[in-house]
Amino acid sequence: MSDLDTGVLFRPFRLKSLELKNRIVMAPMTRNAAPNGIPGEANAAYYRRRAEGGVGLILTEGTVINRPASRNEPNIPFFHGEAALAGWQKVASAVHAAGGRIAPQIWHTGSTKGMSRWEPDAPVESPSGLVAPDKPRGNTMTENDIADTVAAFAQAAADAKRTGFDTVEVHGAHGYLVDEFFWSGTNKREDRYGGPTIKERSRFAGEIVAAIRKAVGPDFPIILRVSQWKQQDYATRLAETPALMGDWLQPLVDAGVDILHCSQRRFWEPEFPEIDGEKGLNFAGWAKKITGAATISVGSVGLSDEFFSAFAGKPSSSADLDALLERMAKDEFDLIAVGRALISDADWVAKIKAGDKAGLKGFNAADLGALV
Repeated sequence: MSDLDTGVLFRPFRLKSLELKNRIVMAPMTRNAAPNGIPGEANAAYYRRRAEGGVGLILTEGTVINRPASRNEPNIPFFHGEAALAGWQKVASAVHAAGGRIAPQIWHTGSTKGMSRWEPDAPVESPSGLVAPDKPRGNTMTENDIADTVAAFAQAAADAKRTGFDTVEVHGAHGYLVDEFFWSGTNKREDRYGGPTIKERSRFAGEIVAAIRKAVGPDFPIILRVSQWKQQDYATRLAETPALMGDWLQPLVDAGVDILHCSQRRFWEPEFPEIDGEKGLNFAGWAKKITGAATISVGSVGLSDEFFSAFAGKPSSSADLDALLERMAKDEFDLIAVGRALISDADWVAKIKAGDKAGLKGFNAADLGALV
């Protein structure tokens, strides 16, 4: 842990109807622990413990919208249907009772495969029937499919507001459905949802955001998670320049996004070092500078290894927060999401606030096997 002042992490944050006691967000992390898609008492207790530990805003694991084959693992939770929504309402109430705020991350996994290689009952769908460049999988979406998917996202967001959540996040990153539209490698469409430019390929996401804004009204914040990298190709980038980043993200902010959640593997890495150097703005920093929107940064916060090591069963020890605190002090971005450190230590935030360096646990990959 850093010897620098951690107070910058504990400043309040307010945007529209969302009021947070600090700048620390629990990153969305798939747990695949909702049998039949229904969150239960174990899920509620898991999120409540993080709120009790001091997290300002909890972003739930990805929860799927009401579309066939919208999830790629069998126990990913639904965010539709009476039973699932009743379960999620209990989760939100538990988090609020512990003094936290919470948003569901609403999701469609597109044509991606889960780690278990489980297959849904219906064919998977994507912009062009591709899971990666030149790798066919599933159906190409029709315009009716697209319209139904936009409506399903809007309904999920409306249900989030109705069931007591504080905001909503759309998963538009990491090579899943929305991101498959962004990526030229998986979007080969020749209609209005495709095109040679990132601005053209952002139409689908823009329609989702606009439909959500209409469904939830002007004061309910909308978060959009975006990434340059894809699980299909860690090295690919959607925007090689700040101008292209503006073409990608500005229309989405104009459509109604309030907060951009800018996913990168290591938050301290500069997005365009050729412009502002090796300690230059990261992805969230550039997104904020370009669009003026609030941003969340994320990526291996407080740990020694980046998160892909977790999939190989590797632990990660605690690391200092100097680079984070320096960037937060400059208001490079507004909020910071913490992932694996909160999997193994529900009290991570409280320990950071108290300066309890010795009490930090790091990350144990075995903790991925249960809701602890």
